[in-house]
Amino acid sequence: MELHQPSIHQHSPAPSAVAGTAQLAHRFAALRDQIARRILGQRTLVERLLIALLADGHLLVEGAPGLAKTTAVKHLAAGLEGDFHRVQFTPDLLPADLTGTEIYRPHDGSFRFDRGPIFHNLLLADEVNRAPAKVQSALLEAMGERQVTVGRETYPLPDLFLVMATQNPIEQEGTYPLPEAQLDRFLLHVRVDYPDLETERAILRLNREQARHTPDTEPSVILTQTEVFAARRAILDLYMAPEVEDYLVHLILATRRAGAYARELEGWLRFGASPRATIALDRSARARAWLAGRDFVSPEDLQALAGDVLRHRVLLTYEAEAAGRSADDFIAALLAHVPAP
Repeated sequence: MELHQPSIHQHSPAPSAVAGTAQLAHRFAALRDQIARRILGQRTLVERLLIALLADGHLLVEGAPGLAKTTAVKHLAAGLEGDFHRVQFTPDLLPADLTGTEIYRPHDGSFRFDRGPIFHNLLLADEVNRAPAKVQSALLEAMGERQVTVGRETYPLPDLFLVMATQNPIEQEGTYPLPEAQLDRFLLHVRVDYPDLETERAILRLNREQARHTPDTEPSVILTQTEVFAARRAILDLYMAPEVEDYLVHLILATRRAGAYARELEGWLRFGASPRATIALDRSARARAWLAGRDFVSPEDLQALAGDVLRHRVLLTYEAEAAGRSADDFIAALLAHVPAP
């Protein structure tokens, strides 16, 4: 594990603690590699899944059908000690289909709450933008408050709770755009693209091999929930230099006052990112650095994750959209104009 040289004012952890953290990071890296070997060409998606798990956040994945979005989260669930459930979101889905419902017991005149699929540790919300507003509202409470309210009762969700939602950018008929408040609850918004030529060939060969032989799907690395919570505490101990912290804050502030950083960015945005984005970028960057075997956060960690953290949190003006600009164009310009340490 590559260690940052602590300053005289920085607490240096005990050697045993460093060794334990390094071993834990190695286990997470092994799980990442295990999933990446089975999901060819989607290493970024696999890494973002683990970052969301480490940063205790939720993930929105956007991509065309057939790019292994669902398969990736299934392999993550197989490598974790916990429950997994997939819900296909449809226009006729009801909140009770997600949260559960109270069932009347005629023998004693009482009600019993029958828990829905949202009470699993990992929830895959497939095609999340197909569900109506009431279902989105129930999901919003679960993601933001880690609880579910049914009738007059409120029920806590598991301590380990991660939502991975997918949406298809091609089909828009019968879909409901996710409200900004719900989008802001997602730690990361990841866009998945098609594999390149060599990866496509590798996928073809792997598929043929699996068709000939029964594949070994038994995961060799299974992380316990105790390890997940220990890793979440460990990433908070990573060192972030004051200059890197200032860079992080300026990146977020630039989404609100872009013209102060570059005249050409003035008039691009209607709304910038909230302080929730600051926290999301901080935790995500720490998770990325920790997975890379470092105990310090670098400006490159912030730059690598700025797009996934910000693209769903900034709202362009009508003029910018009419000019063919996108949120990704704005973030790329932002990174070019906000000076890095």
